[in-house]
Amino acid sequence: MDARESFRQLSHSLNASVLGQPEVVERLLIALLANGHVLMEGLPGTAKTRSIKTLSSLVDSQFSRIQFTPDLLPSDVTGAEIYREQSGTFDFQPGPIFGNLVLADEINRAPAKVQAALLEAMEERQVTVASETHPLPGLFLVLATQNPIEQEGTYPLPEAQMDRFLLYVRVDYPAGDNELAILRLVRSEKSGSEGQAPAKISQEVIFAARQEVNAIHVAEGAEKYIVDLVLATRQPERFEGNLSKWIRIGASPRGTIALDAAARAHAWLHGQDFVSPDNIRAVAPACLAHRVHLTYEAEAAGVTRTDVINTLLQSVVPT
Repeated sequence: MDARESFRQLSHSLNASVLGQPEVVERLLIALLANGHVLMEGLPGTAKTRSIKTLSSLVDSQFSRIQFTPDLLPSDVTGAEIYREQSGTFDFQPGPIFGNLVLADEINRAPAKVQAALLEAMEERQVTVASETHPLPGLFLVLATQNPIEQEGTYPLPEAQMDRFLLYVRVDYPAGDNELAILRLVRSEKSGSEGQAPAKISQEVIFAARQEVNAIHVAEGAEKYIVDLVLATRQPERFEGNLSKWIRIGASPRGTIALDAAARAHAWLHGQDFVSPDNIRAVAPACLAHRVHLTYEAEAAGVTRTDVINTLLQSVVPT
């Protein structure tokens, strides 16, 4: 079985467990292929935690969960030097960040120092404690979640720090028929009648898939379309409509890099060997929404970042 077929089976298994959220499943697979991290925002009970736990059960990996709270310390995330009385030496005790698939649950409940420690590890792929550097695993994906309806006792992520996430995913409630299927699925899981679990995908398969994704061809026209989209977030006054009223600060060059990587992963997942404008449009909201900062006028009007990116996609056309 080749890498692409393995990911098709992985997608099927995820969709069978995370019902009614095909976009969430696809975004997770794109992040896994593009070696990036995901910021997931949604109301309670919308399978944010379930999605990453299910992925970890389907991949040969170590799963770690960090429940962010106001009293959490940076060392609770990264690890710390522990004194061994028997030997009289200090040994490094790795923290939960050293897992392969890491759930940073309710990231906006921890203070800035803890958020910074996590985000630095995500960016540098290493942790430095007592002047010694400890590399993180080769397979390393952070899924950070936050609840949009609770503001009491929270520490919102700085907008500049959100740039560290490859993708932003907004999770909504499932449709009625999907909720009925969820009810039956949970009932079957509790009764133990959900069937045999599929074989786990090895990390070597994921690394091989990443090599194939990196080999996906991106034509000059597709590259220009990616750059045009990002530049449009910085120069919205060039376009008619409300974009100039809505966008305060545009996406950084990280947005360009993320859009390229995610579009190649999207093309690979759909069996293509090249990136088309459709692939770019499909991932643009997830790649750019959290990198575009809105004006007060847009926020007062109830305009979301995803609304802005969708309007942008209508204004910028590939050449």
